[in-house]
Amino acid sequence: MSALTIFADLSNGIQQLLAGCIVLFFVGLKDDLVTISVTKKFVGQLLATGIVMIMPQPEIRITSFQGILGIHELPIGISYAFTFLVIVGITNAINLIDGLDGLAGTIVIIIASTFGYYFYRYGGTSYSNYVYVSVCVIGGILGFLRYNFHRASIFMGDTGSLVCGFIVSVLTIQFIEMGLKVGQPFASSAPSVAVGILFVPLFDTVRVFLVRMLAGRSPFSPDKNHIHHRILAMGFQQISTVLLLSLLNLVVILFVINFAELGNTLLIGALVAFSVLLSIFLGVYRSRTAQQRVAS
Repeated sequence: MSALTIFADLSNGIQQLLAGCIVLFFVGLKDDLVTISVTKKFVGQLLATGIVMIMPQPEIRITSFQGILGIHELPIGISYAFTFLVIVGITNAINLIDGLDGLAGTIVIIIASTFGYYFYRYGGTSYSNYVYVSVCVIGGILGFLRYNFHRASIFMGDTGSLVCGFIVSVLTIQFIEMGLKVGQPFASSAPSVAVGILFVPLFDTVRVFLVRMLAGRSPFSPDKNHIHHRILAMGFQQISTVLLLSLLNLVVILFVINFAELGNTLLIGALVAFSVLLSIFLGVYRSRTAQQRVAS
């Protein structure tokens, strides 16, 4: 925040982004210290999201599906509602992936670096100041990771993961809108490319929520079903698991960047198919290990 306020142009929503970060910082801090209810955390996220959606000029929101399901420009009410879901969803996805030393920080660095590169190359006057946001996030997390990799001496907690997730969600929305307004290399494929850039946290969140609901439990009930838990169960060490998931995210990013010309429908279809195959693999391996434990 200090670096941003000293060096960056705070227009185009960055000032409001900082205000939202302050709100979530204190929400996360209280949760780390005394534990607060899901409702209170949701209210804090609602307030932070409202600040970045309504106060900036121009507003930070998704204005178009860019041809996904044949939908282009969104009515303003649906635009606000969908943007809210995107911000809260991505914020909590980063929060949920923070289950191993260094995992969330490494994934956020990969995501912020990718977005930052395209803001730098194609952002123009409207979006180039988001390069500063990306660089400040990367710099802060690099200093943090020195003490957060296994065995960690400091931890991100909800304070860090909510703030990082919130920043990533705003970068995602601005990246998608940049494809619509600036016409950067991905043009109308920007939404599906953004999904690929966020693959690991989004895949993990959707998979875990579906598994919990199919089991008749609350999607917010804690368990050991996250993707990093499943990889650890295969016998990988913590650092190996972090590196493996980082590599997975990088491979998916390279795929969506190189095949962006396929368009949103085919790219999202490919990501969904890969997600299903990966989920089946994780489920089959889990059932085999469970059978081996019973047999032994």
